Amino acid sequence: MIMMTTESILAEMQACKQICIECQTTCLDTLRYCNSQGGKYIDMTMMSMMRDCAEMCMICVNMINDGSEFMGNTCSLCAQICDRTAMACEQISGDATMMFCATVCRKCAEHCNLMGLNSASYFRRSCLVTEDVLVSS
Repeated sequence: MIMMTTESILAEMQACKQICIECQTTCLDTLRYCNSQGGKYIDMTMMSMMRDCAEMCMICVNMINDGSEFMGNTCSLCAQICDRTAMACEQISGDATMMFCATVCRKCAEHCNLMGLNSASYFRRSCLVTEDVLVSS
C-alpha cells in the first residue's frame, strides 16, 4: 500500500466529502425528476436506491467530518450503493438526467472506494470508551 502524506490524506478526504455532497444532491434531484416523469421512471427499486444513495452519502460526510473509526467501512458500503444506483439509472439510457446521475454516482463510488481501501491511514477519533466503562456496565 502507498503511504500517504497528511496533506494528501486531507485532500482526499475533502474530495470525497465534496463528491458525496454532489451525489446526494444529484440523487435527490433525480428522484424528483423521476416523480415528475411518471411511467417507466416510477420504478420503486430504482427510486429506493436513489434515496439510499443520498442517505449513505450524507452518512459518509458525517463520518469523515467526525473522524469516525467506522469511516472506512461506511465509505466502502457507500461505494457499493453508488455503483448499484448508477446501474439502475443506466437502465434509462436515453435520458440525459439519468445518465448524469449515473456518472456522478460512479465518481462518488470511486472516491468512497479509495477512502475505504485507505481508511487505516486516515485519522481516527480517540477511543471514547474506556475499560472502566465496559467493566461497570
